Amino acid sequence: MAVIQFEIQDKALDILEESAARKDISVSEFIRRAVLAKMEDEDDLRAAEEAYREYLEDGETISHENFWKELGV
Repeated sequence: MAVIQFEIQDKALDILEESAARKDISVSEFIRRAVLAKMEDEDDLRAAEEAYREYLEDGETISHENFWKELGV
């Protein structure tokens, strides 16, 4: 497991500690979860942007009904 160190202002650390305490987790775990959530959000945004670019290129759309039919649901 890797260790990452960074500097943070005292006031920001106080806020982190309070937030982590409310969730009953360590500051490290709080930061780890926040970073992973941010990474997932970035991945979702990239996927949405790519889907939108594809839509702009071909302009093809399908109805919800046909979408579910294509999925076999």
